[in-house]
Amino acid sequence: MSDKRPKVKAKGFQEWMEINIWGLLIVLGLVLSVGGLVEIVPLFFMKNTMEHNKFPEIVWEKAGQDPIVAVGENGKEQWNWQPGDGVRPLTAVELAGRDIYQREGCYLCHSQMIRPFRDEKERYGHYSLSSESMFDHPFQWGSKRTGPDLARVGGKYSDEWQRQHLHNPRSVVPESVMPSYPWLEESYINGKKLRRHMGGLRLVGVPYSDADIAAAPALAEGKTEMDALVAYLQVLGTMVKLDESKAYRE
Repeated sequence: MSDKRPKVKAKGFQEWMEINIWGLLIVLGLVLSVGGLVEIVPLFFMKNTMEHNKFPEIVWEKAGQDPIVAVGENGKEQWNWQPGDGVRPLTAVELAGRDIYQREGCYLCHSQMIRPFRDEKERYGHYSLSSESMFDHPFQWGSKRTGPDLARVGGKYSDEWQRQHLHNPRSVVPESVMPSYPWLEESYINGKKLRRHMGGLRLVGVPYSDADIAAAPALAEGKTEMDALVAYLQVLGTMVKLDESKAYRE
């Protein structure tokens, strides 16, 4: 008796894919690519994808024109933007805090995207809008909540509470499983690097003015990584005053 098995001849395209794993993978890749393009590409051309196209008040009208914050001759910060004025780029210090947020992996345990469900609204506030993340590169929506969502955490706690929580989470939340970050108080942020970072972000469409970029070293001077991270947390969710009577998702 011969040990050779008879070759199976495919009678059609379906059977050919069933016996040819590489062919199946290639066809599957093509189908998924076409399906993805059909689903995703139109979103870049639909105005209702971004809410600010219908509700322009969501975005700060002076973004890219006036500096967000400047340092006066007396060394004090002078703000041209106030909470609720609209979505704007992050300041140099806030941007440094966002970099630290990513570096320490905070996005692995905290989301920044409130879904349009009643329970999430009651706990976290108004559902998130895509326009609120328009200047984020990359966005920080996240995919897991070991800790609470942080999309609107800004202003809910004092700066001192945030510092203590980052230094020793269990001193303010006994049941917390979050690690401590005491070293953030020992390292200082680099204004020159932030200036280059802001210039790079402007190349991809973030509307930083020349004054915003030039002010980065002065704003960052003497600021620790703890200062920066707290500044970033405190601005989350404070840029826009959302009207409960408006249907932003329609």
